[in-house]
Amino acid sequence: MSESCTKQDCAGCPSAGNCGSKPESFLEKPNQMSNIGKVIGIVSGKGGVGKTMVSSLLAVSMQRLGKNVGILDADITGPSVPKAFGIHGKADACEFGIIPTKSKMGIDVMSINLLLENESDPVVWRGPVIAGVVKQFWTDVIWKDVDYLFVDMPPGTGDVPLTVFQSFPVNGIVIVTSPQELVSMIVEKAVKMAQLMNIPILGIIENMSYYECPDCGKRHSIYGESHIDEIAAQYNIPVLAKLPVCTDLAKHCDQGTIELFEGDWLNEAVEKIADISNQ
Repeated sequence: MSESCTKQDCAGCPSAGNCGSKPESFLEKPNQMSNIGKVIGIVSGKGGVGKTMVSSLLAVSMQRLGKNVGILDADITGPSVPKAFGIHGKADACEFGIIPTKSKMGIDVMSINLLLENESDPVVWRGPVIAGVVKQFWTDVIWKDVDYLFVDMPPGTGDVPLTVFQSFPVNGIVIVTSPQELVSMIVEKAVKMAQLMNIPILGIIENMSYYECPDCGKRHSIYGESHIDEIAAQYNIPVLAKLPVCTDLAKHCDQGTIELFEGDWLNEAVEKIADISNQ
């Protein structure tokens, strides 16, 4: 755009196409060997709400529909996707780039833990370096014939989410939260960031929403009453799922066998993501 233009894009501008300038794009090209369909970001305003678990379950669910799926673990300082899938090896490389590690059921996974000498080694890097690595997971990793690439992002609205939103062609995000009152405010921050960056919000998933007694079947809100419906209505965003506290699911995550877990809580979320391909 011209130096005097203050618009963020050319939509509705009478000089559109004639001013000799277009909005600057920060999108990075993927690896030349990559073939990526849809990019779905999984975000949260704070840590500890089960974002990686939701990312993993969505990936597993999409793969069960016959889709080729990948997970880009963008949480560089707290990577946990390999743990959920029981992956402890190292990623390979060839002359064209880095080859993601496959899970037992064939899901492509890329995480900083697959490049470290010891998976328990801490990553003590500053923000710009971390953001650069995330960008390399897009440009240097060969995501070959992936229908859906899930990007498991770190919590908050800092360097990495900003890098992903600007550098990746994100088709939509899913916001993960929990019932606590404090989290409600933080969810709004994540929503407003996505809106500011013009990233489509597919919906909200509330984790640890309730605990169902195995004896009587009564549901208990052990982490407080949910306020997610109010926030969702305020921003006209659908609530895609309310996940219970499930010890069996937690055990699968800890044992690296999340691909074996059976559950239908995320069916609506999976349908929402699948609908993107039809738009």
